[in-house]
Amino acid sequence: MKKLLLGCLAVVLPINMAFAASYEVDPMHTYPNFTVSHLGFSTMHGQFQSTKGSLEMDLAKGTGAVEVTIATKSINTGFKKRDDHLRSPDFFNVVEFPSMTFKSTNVKFHDKKSATITGDLTILGVTKPVVLDVASINCGKHPFNKKINEVCGFDATTKFKRSDFGMKYGLPAIGDDISIQLEVEATR
Repeated sequence: MKKLLLGCLAVVLPINMAFAASYEVDPMHTYPNFTVSHLGFSTMHGQFQSTKGSLEMDLAKGTGAVEVTIATKSINTGFKKRDDHLRSPDFFNVVEFPSMTFKSTNVKFHDKKSATITGDLTILGVTKPVVLDVASINCGKHPFNKKINEVCGFDATTKFKRSDFGMKYGLPAIGDDISIQLEVEATR
């Protein structure tokens, strides 16, 4: 009987443990993008090209945690003069605030493919709560890199007012509402 019980535990434990995992954000496959109204005429698009972070997921328990750091100097809108202005004290003030961060306070999985993440976003030294809507979670074996145990991809969005973080230059001509789209890959 003991052997049967131990045998069952040996099979069941790895299955349950497989749901709890820690991942590192893959900076080569993670794209924080943003949009903002430009003078009410058009929508300006941009992205940040340097992101690092970690996340934990336990699908069996329905819990998780996320921490992400984005280098503000890595902003790229495709136009150097505008990017330099966005790095200035008028906007991101990258000399004084070289990064912005997000740290989750609550993760709620709706199912194995979607979630809502509440957390604290810090920009320009100001921290405010935001909600990330995760519309897609896809995990599996990496098809090309056998050294990677597992990779997960996430598509998430959020919106906030930049003025809430003290970024008021150009208001109201340059939009206050910022939309963020995050395409994230993380590996374990």
